[in-house]
Amino acid sequence: MRFTVGTPTYNRRDTLSDVYVSLCAQTFRDFEWIIVDDGSTDGTQELVATWSSQSSFPVRYFYQPHSGKHVAFNRAVREARGELYLSFDSDDVCIPETLERFDHYWNEIAPSERQNFSGISVLCMDERGGTLGHPYPSNPTDAVSFHDQLRFRSAAERWGISRTAVLREFPYPEFQGERFVPDALVWNRIAKNYRMRFINDPLRIYRRGPNGLMADLLRVRLQSPRGAQLYYAELSRSPLPAMDRLKAVVNYLRFSLHAGAISPAETGHPVLATSLMPAGFLAYWRDCLTVN
Repeated sequence: MRFTVGTPTYNRRDTLSDVYVSLCAQTFRDFEWIIVDDGSTDGTQELVATWSSQSSFPVRYFYQPHSGKHVAFNRAVREARGELYLSFDSDDVCIPETLERFDHYWNEIAPSERQNFSGISVLCMDERGGTLGHPYPSNPTDAVSFHDQLRFRSAAERWGISRTAVLREFPYPEFQGERFVPDALVWNRIAKNYRMRFINDPLRIYRRGPNGLMADLLRVRLQSPRGAQLYYAELSRSPLPAMDRLKAVVNYLRFSLHAGAISPAETGHPVLATSLMPAGFLAYWRDCLTVN
């Protein structure tokens, strides 16, 4: 099978229907859809059962107790039968040619080179059809260095496919009792080992969330600080410009204080981390004021 489309979901029955409509409209048909239900209580299972009985493509459903999107993502990747994996959030929408274009762009990479690439990243558009963010320097752009991949991913909303085998090589870490791990933790690990091809083609239609989302995200991160702590520890040891490294160290200290465990040596810069403790405590204190 060429593609697995994976969707972790939690009480998103209403928007999940939009994903199904997008997939039904795909011009490329060699794919399956895996839904991992992260403990929904809104009738998601019954809705998916209806689709499974009538869909022209395989729809596979898995249930787990509420554990977090990253745990659901890991399950979907383990169950995937496709060579290439498209992460499709439960509120995503895409154009009908999405899988066809991803297949075309992947085939453009020479067969002898594909093992060096983790996948392909494309642009997103808003609901009016406007492209989000700046285009890549060339079309395509192959990012070899960690810094370039980080820069291109951070520029705006991005979307893409990955080789399923690579995702299995770098699963999300799972911490007991925590329901969130930053996506970038996994993508950074992959970027240190594989190239990524970036294409100037907007395939995903991005719909902005409600106001206050950033405050909600902060609250979620503070409830699961060990994932953020690990992310910033690894980021601080990465080949970054000096100012970005300083920010990573401060954020490591910030989330270490939330996690209740701190080791400056984890940053790879123990002397620097010790000197930045006041800044880390200030960021921690600001967090506490924001969520309370």
